[in-house]
Amino acid sequence: MAYAGPPPTDPPPAGWRPPLVVQAPPPRALPAQDLLRLDEAEQRARTLTYGIAMVAGAVMILVVLVLCGRVLL
Repeated sequence: MAYAGPPPTDPPPAGWRPPLVVQAPPPRALPAQDLLRLDEAEQRARTLTYGIAMVAGAVMILVVLVLCGRVLL
């Protein structure tokens, strides 16, 4: 059995779309960005992230050393 294709369709009647009642207002202008301040904030965040990562790494190394010391003794 061969595929006969999709069934024929009738075009929609004229004026089938609902009337536009509310016109959306144009988008407001965004405030200007202070790029230097954004760069400083990113640098502070990066420094904090690296600091937390170093502390977490040091704690993990200490835990591994303690566990290895218990296994050897």
